[in-house]
Amino acid sequence: MSDTVTTATNPLALESQVCFALSVAARSVISAYRPVLEPVGLTHPQYLVMLALWENEPLSVRRLADLLALESATVSPLLKRLEALGYVARQRSASDERVVEIRLTDVGRELRSYAETIPATMMKRLGMGPEQLRDLHRAMSSLIEAARDL
Repeated sequence: MSDTVTTATNPLALESQVCFALSVAARSVISAYRPVLEPVGLTHPQYLVMLALWENEPLSVRRLADLLALESATVSPLLKRLEALGYVARQRSASDERVVEIRLTDVGRELRSYAETIPATMMKRLGMGPEQLRDLHRAMSSLIEAARDL
């Protein structure tokens, strides 16, 4: 039996599962980022934290976790490592001591100039143009919204 027939007649064929394609794509894309982020000592999750801060600084830990669709307990170890690298500083809010605010350090702000080269580098590494990536982003955003509504 050919692969095409198997996939068409078997609703449980691994190759036809959206969840499998998403899982492999996520691992593959994150792996493609690794050599681009290594020179500045960042992992992909840490890079996402930095992106959020470059756009929205300062951020509370809770707000940062919300933006990244993560739990605060997951974000805290990322922040500790970024603080050890000298990219961010954590401090209690002056208006509410229960709130921890995250701010970029001067070194963290300077890192943005390197980060601005990353999207073009990744387009080249992935062999995709801006239009393809916009279409993919649009489709993924729709999928995320659909899954959130469940």
